[in-house]
Amino acid sequence: MSFNYIKNAGKFLCIGRNYMAHIKELNNQKPTEPFFFLKPRSSALIPGQGPIQIPENVIAHHEVELACIIGKKLQNLDPDKFGPDEALDAIDGYALAIDMTARNVQDAAKKKGLPWTIGKGFDTFMPLSPFITKAQIVDPYAVELNLKVNDEHRQSDLTDLMIFPIHKFISKMSSIMTLYPGDVILTGTPKGVGPVRPLDKVEAWCTHKGELVDGSHMKFDVIRKPGPYVFKEE
Repeated sequence: MSFNYIKNAGKFLCIGRNYMAHIKELNNQKPTEPFFFLKPRSSALIPGQGPIQIPENVIAHHEVELACIIGKKLQNLDPDKFGPDEALDAIDGYALAIDMTARNVQDAAKKKGLPWTIGKGFDTFMPLSPFITKAQIVDPYAVELNLKVNDEHRQSDLTDLMIFPIHKFISKMSSIMTLYPGDVILTGTPKGVGPVRPLDKVEAWCTHKGELVDGSHMKFDVIRKPGPYVFKEE
């Protein structure tokens, strides 16, 4: 199992609000075009490396996602010419990801019109599976994303429910910032997000056309994050 793609990633980009039921459960507005944010490499966490760490006074939510790993330089793509086949050709492989979100930190930032970086960027807030080959996931829209907290199966939906397909958000991103080989794109989370607390156990996996994707099964303990940070809403 290889995790080299994590150290080779120039940036981690995350699509927001890409599943309709997830938009509704958080009472958000449906976007008219793809939008995204960044997570730092320091938030990456691989199985066996340690637990997910939740800071003091933070309400943390899990968001399981399929990640695409870019395989070639992409810049200023024409959205009318860059289609599904071109997008698949531009992808080197995949990974399963959990976009941990400090929901109350994010909500406080939204109210003030501030960036979301803190709410998305804590250490351990991006658990990642090993590299998954394109032979394992032939069709990225035939992947079922699954996540359990303790014994509760909270998320289980197919990636064909994406609002913006892969070729649409890749072309949009490339018009804003050049995508380089190794860049990782988290493609959005389906419904069922919910809180994760210290002492919980988080388990995530994905299937492709009904078959478990080898290497995708991840398990993490959850603890309180050490250090001085405590969230205080002003």
